[in-house]
Amino acid sequence: PVSEVRPLEGTRILDLTRVLAGPFATMILGDLGAEVIKVERPGSGDDTRTWGPPFVGTESAYFLSVNRSKKSIAVDLKHSEGAKVIYDLAAASDVLIENYIPGKLDEMGLGYKDVHR
Repeated sequence: PVSEVRPLEGTRILDLTRVLAGPFATMILGDLGAEVIKVERPGSGDDTRTWGPPFVGTESAYFLSVNRSKKSIAVDLKHSEGAKVIYDLAAASDVLIENYIPGKLDEMGLGYKDVHR
């Protein structure tokens, strides 16, 4: 059956996206079978976790609508320990997707040249 077709099964996506376009893209990859690891800020998490109403319990319906089927991890990208976590996750991932302002991850030491070693 078509519902069992998961062409991205076995693919790991490191998701450094937020707000709408990036999370929507990685959600589709998850729907196609990829394992998506979403990186969020410690404490508050993704900005959209608080966007509402509407809420489903205490969760933003907006956040839930574009982040299904993802695993979330809280990482402080501004600290060396957090950067190491990202390097390790990137090394174990097939794809890294981000939607920061161009050059922002480079400034943080987490750009393509930094994580693609």
